[in-house]
Amino acid sequence: MNIAISEIAKYSAEWTAVRHKLHRHPELGYEEHRTAGVVKEHLSAMGLDYEDRIGVTGVVSVITGTAGQSDRAVGLRADMDALPIQEENAFDHRSQVDGKMHGCGHDGHTTMLLAAARYLVENRARFSGRVVLIFQPGEEGHAGARAMIEDGLFRRFPVDAVYAQHNWPSMAPGTIGVNPGPMMAGIDTFTIMIRGVGGHGAHPHQAIDPTIAAGQIITAIQSIVSRSLNPLDSGVISLHGLDAGAPGRLSIVPETVRLDGMAKWYREQVQDILRSRLQTVVQKTAEAFGASAELDYRPLYPPTVNTVAEARRVARIGETLVGADKVVSDMEPSMGSEDFAFMLREKPGAYFRLGQGGQPGCFLHNPRYDFNDEVIPLGAAMLAQIALDDLAGREA
Repeated sequence: MNIAISEIAKYSAEWTAVRHKLHRHPELGYEEHRTAGVVKEHLSAMGLDYEDRIGVTGVVSVITGTAGQSDRAVGLRADMDALPIQEENAFDHRSQVDGKMHGCGHDGHTTMLLAAARYLVENRARFSGRVVLIFQPGEEGHAGARAMIEDGLFRRFPVDAVYAQHNWPSMAPGTIGVNPGPMMAGIDTFTIMIRGVGGHGAHPHQAIDPTIAAGQIITAIQSIVSRSLNPLDSGVISLHGLDAGAPGRLSIVPETVRLDGMAKWYREQVQDILRSRLQTVVQKTAEAFGASAELDYRPLYPPTVNTVAEARRVARIGETLVGADKVVSDMEPSMGSEDFAFMLREKPGAYFRLGQGGQPGCFLHNPRYDFNDEVIPLGAAMLAQIALDDLAGREA
């Protein structure tokens, strides 16, 4: 076993207890006050100062190396927020908060960055420069990374490169995945309001039924990607909400129908096509049925794109820790989205996957998901060794 992994593993019981504490008390985006408190408690115990309330509930701390003088700095980021999901697990550390759970493993991400911090503090003499620890709020749809940047993150804590990881249940424990380029897609959200004329269900000719227009719009939207995009480009349009009428309202044609959805893309030209075609399809289809429709299209996250040198550093460190056979250095991008993209738009860096395994059919955002505590030492060692490699100018 690699020295860094074995050294961090000595504290596995402690870090598992920390992770379970965070799991029991999940907090949604910008509500992570208790979580931030746990982070600050452990940073203080390591003798580290910190600044809090960066991007509402974010926490930042700096570890300065003692191997010499250097202005170089590396950022390591972990997200802290949970999801609005009712947990269905029965183990002792299950969520104690109704309707909220750590269904994406951010409790594990936070714990691994704390574990990496302790290892780096204990190994200050092996590097010069600074390691900036970034505990970020609101990744799950709240753009917490952008909020921290807008609150002066990189102005107050300059870095030359920034890194983050995410657990991946479909990869075996002890494996690492990265790509020198795209990792996650950009995401936009949209709302479609379809307006008709309400009336009696028995006299539909005296009304304009927006549900008929909505049904045709739903069908027509499905042709945008297949018929408007170059087959070599990637794009997704999915609907996740439909609100029309109300149960029990017999024989009432509603006035409005609301559709909610998202668009995913990698190239900005694709984003432009999806937005333009949505506008045309929605408006013209509604008009064909005598209704009207408005599209509210909202950009959310840009694509998460690694820079080549930093992605190769991740792959090299992974090979050092677990062997080349357990590192995928050209990982296929995901159509999922991640707000670490905002940090990668500001600084060179890399986002990588940490295999954690899990029960079949239980992926991220599942009510029976749980982070695998056995991968804490490897995830923490990856973060620590990336920083040491960058700041020492050699593999640590």
